[in-house]
Amino acid sequence: MAAFSSCLVASFSKQLTITNSSNTTSYLSLPNPKASLKSLSFSNFLSETPFANGSLALKAVERQTRRSVVCEAAPVQKADSAAKRARQAEKRRVYNKAKKSEMKTRMKTVFEALDGLKKKTDAQSEEIVEVEKLIAAAYSAIDKAVKAGSLHRNTGANRKSRLARRKKAVEVHHGWYTPSAAVVA
Repeated sequence: MAAFSSCLVASFSKQLTITNSSNTTSYLSLPNPKASLKSLSFSNFLSETPFANGSLALKAVERQTRRSVVCEAAPVQKADSAAKRARQAEKRRVYNKAKKSEMKTRMKTVFEALDGLKKKTDAQSEEIVEVEKLIAAAYSAIDKAVKAGSLHRNTGANRKSRLARRKKAVEVHHGWYTPSAAVVA
């Protein structure tokens, strides 16, 4: 990170010549009215008090422009660790959101396909093959989200189980699958 510096420039383009009756001349610097810099202070010196002998003559004289430059240099600071953490967190948030969004979209398409298949009265058992392809894509999206750390592994397992249960419910509804009696030991 480069050092930050700010410079203020004050210019003096006119001087006021003050002549009193004893023919002594004093110069008074007048700041340029365009440069209104309140942060800089300049002192004006007079060699002799102009009102000491009574009469006073004022005459504006053009002089060469003098420029005074004041620079402040701020120290170079290290990168703020909190700002870096915020940038990293934002990057991860966007990445995780994309993974979760893909997973939810795939699950939604599976649920819609299963609901459509369940409502269909003349459904054939071969139609479940297309739904199984959608389920495989959803499983893949869930596994990728778990692998990336966007989703906890138990949450991923629950989502996959939900898909499998819904598929089994459709198969049972149409009579393509009959669950065996639970063995009680």
